Amino acid sequence: MVYFYEVSLGAHLEQFVREVAVVPSEYMAFVSGYRVAVQKLLIAPFASMFLHAGFPHLLGNMWFLYIFGDNVEDRMGHIRYLLFYLLCGLVATFTHILVSPTSSIPIIGASGAISGVLGAYFVLFPRASVLTLIPLFYFLQLIEIPAVVFLGIWFIMQLNSGILQTLLAPSEAGGVAWWAHIGGFVAGLVLQRFFREEPRAPFYKELFYPFW
Repeated sequence: MVYFYEVSLGAHLEQFVREVAVVPSEYMAFVSGYRVAVQKLLIAPFASMFLHAGFPHLLGNMWFLYIFGDNVEDRMGHIRYLLFYLLCGLVATFTHILVSPTSSIPIIGASGAISGVLGAYFVLFPRASVLTLIPLFYFLQLIEIPAVVFLGIWFIMQLNSGILQTLLAPSEAGGVAWWAHIGGFVAGLVLQRFFREEPRAPFYKELFYPFW
């Protein structure tokens, strides 16, 4: 619904995004004592989770949410899952702000919150498999990969990209907010134990459960 509203704005979309989305430099300005609208600083982290930079961006995020989200929701229940999702999104956003506090590029997209869902899935469903499209030379092959392997590789890719982005362009991190993905995933790893409806094992056992 939000995406279709974005489409309806036409030429005014860029202005709308800058007015409602998270801009890291605005938080730094507020901390430094400059006058910044507090209402925007409070609302923007939630608004940014529902904005997307085009249909492929939206489709990619919703595809990952569709694949991994329903199982995590089953373990948490609807309301807890919603709160978990939003909290992971907030942690992801502020991770990006901490890493790129002077960036003037708006942060948009649900990927930080969805990364939290992936982190929860990593712990809750270690023996599940993910059907993955793998390029083999000139062919594409569907292969079932253990979820811990798929998500582990995904996280390493995010971490590698985040480090490179920070080293090459620390002040103007644009494009993909890699550190939001990293922060969201770690938040999901840790926070899932407080939101699921079943008895909880010690955290160190949960975290390393996929490997023993």
